[in-house]
Amino acid sequence: MTIQEAKQINIAGYLQSLGYSPVKQQGESLWYKSPFRQETEASFKVNTNRNLWFDYGLGKGGNIIALAQELYFSDHVPYLLRKIAEQAPHIRPVSFFFRQQPSEPSFQQLEVRELTHPALLRYLQERGIDTALAKPECKELHFIHNSKPYFAIGFPNVAGGFEVRNQFFKGCIAPKDISHIRQSGEPREKCLVFEGMTDYLSFLTLRKRNCPTMPNLDGQDYVILNSTTNVPKALDVLHGYGRIHCLLDNDEAGRKAYQELAIEFDGCIRDFSHNYHGHKDLNDFLCGKRQNLTVNPPPRNIVKPKKKGFGL
Repeated sequence: MTIQEAKQINIAGYLQSLGYSPVKQQGESLWYKSPFRQETEASFKVNTNRNLWFDYGLGKGGNIIALAQELYFSDHVPYLLRKIAEQAPHIRPVSFFFRQQPSEPSFQQLEVRELTHPALLRYLQERGIDTALAKPECKELHFIHNSKPYFAIGFPNVAGGFEVRNQFFKGCIAPKDISHIRQSGEPREKCLVFEGMTDYLSFLTLRKRNCPTMPNLDGQDYVILNSTTNVPKALDVLHGYGRIHCLLDNDEAGRKAYQELAIEFDGCIRDFSHNYHGHKDLNDFLCGKRQNLTVNPPPRNIVKPKKKGFGL
């Protein structure tokens, strides 16, 4: 079985052949209790139109090959194709029937305001972030979720959605996508890439703290992935830059994301995660929170900068 042949297999049918059935349907999405763990609420989604899956608990998704990687704990493609081929004879056309329920958006009565709420500003301050720098980048969201009122910080993305954060809640208002911050005036040659909004805001804070008179925050553009699964969505945007500097997390997901980008942008990309080695991410570095690394990470072909610190 080839990769292209495997991708033609219906993911919902494949899951059904393994004994996993959806618990509800919303439009083109089938919702399952995750096949990767025990849970009481469905957090695993299959888009039947695009034949793609996403696990919100894991923060990962993709095609049937990516699904097999998680199911069979391997990145070896020939092995994964063999496992899929072994299951293929057991796959049957599927149809599911659910009791009809009124479809309502998860976030209702959304109101977007300027960021001023003391509790939200305090949340940022507790993460070490300069609120004066955060206010122009973020919004204050008020909404109803599961019949309860909430307010949170909203970080906008290019598709009109928001990353949503407060002390008790972390999520997104669809559609989920990357955030691309472009400076006014002449197009910039350099772009910095971050994994999440907190990393980006931490960088702004660190740069302002280390270079208070000339932070040069508008000397480059910024891309925030908002999830490492969004790397493919960032490729077209990043092709417009001659230099790409990555400040991703010091974990497996961050390393995989950098490797994906390095393959695409060989020769014009650099990894700056060594600047906060021993810390999971930029915010932990900002807050002085160290990470106990039990496994030595593989090298990322690091090119050391001439200057120490964040001379990006």
